[in-house]
Order: sequence, then structure tokens, then C-alpha cells
Amino acid sequence: MTLRNALVGTLAVVSLAACGTTTPSADNGKIQVVASTNVWGSVVAAVGGDAVEVKALLADPSADPHSYESKPADAALVKDAKLVVFNGGGYDDFFAKLITSDATKKIEAFPLREHSHAEETTSAAPTSEAPADDHGHDHAENEHVWYDLHTVQAVAEAAANELGALAPDKKTTFESNTQKFTAALEDLEKKIAGAGTGKKVAATEPIAHYLLDEAGAEDATPEAFSKAVEEESDIPAAALASMNQLVEGKQVNVLVNNTQTENNVTKQLVEKAKAAGVPVVEVTETLPQGVTSYLDWMSKQVDALSQALKA
Repeated sequence: MTLRNALVGTLAVVSLAACGTTTPSADNGKIQVVASTNVWGSVVAAVGGDAVEVKALLADPSADPHSYESKPADAALVKDAKLVVFNGGGYDDFFAKLITSDATKKIEAFPLREHSHAEETTSAAPTSEAPADDHGHDHAENEHVWYDLHTVQAVAEAAANELGALAPDKKTTFESNTQKFTAALEDLEKKIAGAGTGKKVAATEPIAHYLLDEAGAEDATPEAFSKAVEEESDIPAAALASMNQLVEGKQVNVLVNNTQTENNVTKQLVEKAKAAGVPVVEVTETLPQGVTSYLDWMSKQVDALSQALKA
């Protein structure tokens, strides 16, 4: 789709600013970082601590990220940034177009996902008969990689490298922050791993796909339903009927709902799930109001999902 607490106690957290109308700040001695979303901005903030000033173009939890259009002020922010970070994979194409200088250090998350998972694959014993995906969903093309804890770790490590090059005297601090951040990610991975074994889920939008995959849950969402949502097209009647049947017939253990892109269809699905006694787990694409930490945000979602799957 195109762009349409214990864990954090030891980590430095930098307040993320919404930057839709913000002008570049004066030099304050901090490394200026601009991110496409406050999710990726919060990852860099955890690594950089008080040595960085992070600004995110997308930070409104009540807005649909898919409809965002960049503004002239955004281009000015990106131009003045020492480091930029964005999702890639077709999710935030508008941001890549704002990067006009080859000298700007940049981190694109989506290719790091491919690299991090390639390392996992090569470290495991190869098989000639890998199991096919039950529902035909193309995992490699799912761009919502901020729900992939391995990719988030890779982005944090890349941020430590880039920030260390910009401020060599703080390189050790960046590396230490990254180690703490990674340890917390590993704790989350242990908490969610296997929580959904033998369970089926349906999702109003496949943004939490990687987290569900980590849980070992089977995504029973009709492929035609997910495809229509991703392409922002009309949902085929047969796919919608199948989705309703999954929920109303309690053929799934959990319904995962993206609250940031709700419409009449998803609202009705949520109502039907609650009426049928199917737990509903709410997820978002950006950090909620008042939340600045990726770990705090993801920890709450992992807890909600794991508890619902184990119910």
C-alpha cells in the first residue's frame, strides 16, 4: 500500500515533534533528524538520546497516514537534516522524493527487513520443501515493517552507525543505547513468540502481519479482502461475506483492527466481532497521543495481542 514499561526504564527518550508546519530549528548542537513517521523517529530517538533532535512528518494519531501530502516546510526540514529515516517499500514514497541531496545520510527500513531475514534464513538449515503460505499472502511485499521486531533492530543498529559517524565522540553512547533497545526488543519477541500457535486471526488491514507471524498465528483473512484494502479499492462481495462469516461464526480467535483507517466496513466488523465474543485487538500505524517511545507502544500491543490469543 502506498502511504495513505519496564522495558523502557533505562532508555533515553526524546520528545518527537509533529512537523507539518514547523520550520527548521536553529543550531542547538544536536544532530538534526527527520523521520517520515513518529514510529521510526522514536527508534532513532531511543538510540540518539539527548544528542539528537528528531522531528516526524507524520505524528497525528487521529489522521489517516495514507492520505498525507507533503508540504514546502517538510522539504525544508529534510534539506537541513543530517540524517533522515523512512519506511520505504512503497509506504512513504512522498518522503523519498523530499531527499534531494546525495550527501544526506539516510536509513530506509524496508530493505533492512530483507537483509535481516536473509541472515536468519542462511543461518538455519536449508530445506528444499519450505511450507507454502496457507493463504497466498506475499509476506515479502508487506511494507508495514515497523511491526517486524527484527527490522526495527536493524534500523536501530543502522542509526547507531550513522549517528556515530556524525558524532564520533558519542559513538559509545549510541552503541550502548542500541544494546539496551535491542535487549528490550528481544524480550518482546520472547513474549509474543508462539502465543498464537494453533490460533486463527482476521485483520481489517494487514499492518500487524509480522507480529502475527512472530506469534505463529494463522491469518485467515480472505486474500481478496486484504488486497482490496491495500489497493484502496472496493472489497469484493464474496470476500466481505467470507470475512463476516469468519467473525460472526467465531471461526477466528481474534480480530485485529487498525483504528487509524476505520471505515463503515471495519466498524461493522468490529461490532460483529464483539457481538460474537471474538476479542478485538486495536493497532495503529503511528504512535498514539502522548506516547514517544516505540518500546512502550509496541509493548502494549504485544501484551494485548498475546493475551487475546491465549484467551
